Amino acid sequence: MEGQVVGRALRLFRNRLPRRRAGAPQGNREEAVKEPERAQEHPLPNFAGGQHFFEYLLVVSLKKKLLANDYEPTITYQFPKRENLLRGQQEEEERLLKAIPLFCFPDGNEWAPLTEYPRETFSFVLTNVDGSRKIGYCRRLLPAGPGPRLPQVYCIISCIGCFGLFSKILDEVEKRHQISMAVIYPFMQGLREAAFPAPGKTVTLKSFIPDSGTEFISLTRPLDSHLEHVDFSSLLDCLRFEQILQIFASAVLERKIIFLAEGLSTLSQCIHATAALLYPFSWAHTYIPVVPESLLATVCCPTPFMVGVQMRFLQEVMDSPMEEVLLVDLHEGTFLLSVGDEKDILPPKLQDDILDSLSQGINELKTSEQVNEHVSGPFVQFFVKTVGHYASYIKREASGQGHFQERPFCKALTSKTNRRFVKKFVKTQLFSLFIQEAEKSKTPPAGYFQQKILEYEEQKKQKKSREKSVK
Repeated sequence: MEGQVVGRALRLFRNRLPRRRAGAPQGNREEAVKEPERAQEHPLPNFAGGQHFFEYLLVVSLKKKLLANDYEPTITYQFPKRENLLRGQQEEEERLLKAIPLFCFPDGNEWAPLTEYPRETFSFVLTNVDGSRKIGYCRRLLPAGPGPRLPQVYCIISCIGCFGLFSKILDEVEKRHQISMAVIYPFMQGLREAAFPAPGKTVTLKSFIPDSGTEFISLTRPLDSHLEHVDFSSLLDCLRFEQILQIFASAVLERKIIFLAEGLSTLSQCIHATAALLYPFSWAHTYIPVVPESLLATVCCPTPFMVGVQMRFLQEVMDSPMEEVLLVDLHEGTFLLSVGDEKDILPPKLQDDILDSLSQGINELKTSEQVNEHVSGPFVQFFVKTVGHYASYIKREASGQGHFQERPFCKALTSKTNRRFVKKFVKTQLFSLFIQEAEKSKTPPAGYFQQKILEYEEQKKQKKSREKSVK
């Protein structure tokens, strides 16, 4: 029965990538469960504001199987209940709801009642057959009560990528659940009726709690929305800058990357952070922050992937047939397997620029937003310096449809090492998806990346002007 449920989940969440532009190498279609971290500017979509906060709030509990000693994760609470769906929609929702428990308890079915359990916050992303993405924000903890008991997961399903905001919402859900499930309903109903705020804006919810009275809960969305789905702190805690740079280089060439850690939170945060380093490009291949035990065969996939695996499954991973994999041990901060050329993928001068920027002032940062900007900035600059001139090499027809001129684009780079790297990068799915969107748009998209391109071009003009005045 379990195999049938997993099979249906796999059939629901196939990844269908946009067709590659002519001349780019054709990649295989992956036949595994997908996660985006997303192709917008990054693995999770950007939102201007106004959308619904979430689709479902679920409580997933462990229920003992009738004919076995292990447990099966099961949805024991759902808000809202969906009614009046067409038959096809109803079947799709049922498949979705059957797949979710698998990702709430990815560590298998062998559990025992506990008296202590450290709470964990993590996330997963499922890509539907139509390319839409649903994000699961999870809080796993031991419910209140006397004696040994089993962990539960609160899971909010949303199409919106904003982890910090949803972590606060899970705090509120957890607080109310300690009182009664009935207290959760009005809070989530108010949240569902509220519009998701635009970047930098706040939504305030009014909520009544027995014995506490009326509370006002403010939820503020970060102003810089391109990093609101990520927190780089865990990645910095686990790895050195040089290692992060090598992982980035492997991701840029769309290689296979496996992260190992015990904690679900660490895996989830580190893999989302790695994908975020690719901004403004989007990882479009297999992406599973925490691989469920039943899907460990994903690591044998011949196509690119970025996945997280709990340390308890290390031996199964090492025994699997894998080629050209970067295996990252987040607990020890080491690479257990590597291709061997990770230090040579990026141009040496640009590698030095990234490392210099990362090391300067890192100890003076106080907020997570400052850390995010400090870490992300040098990688954005890397793309500005290597491919930031892309818009000048899109030739447009009278209709407005653009055609990317690949050869002159590469030739425009004066540095041989930069040119050698870019010739490889333009063949990736990362670049192809990005340039397809640019070809459709009559003007470069307004956003953080375009802002950094304009700043860089202005700096170059000022430098030339100074050099002329000196002469």
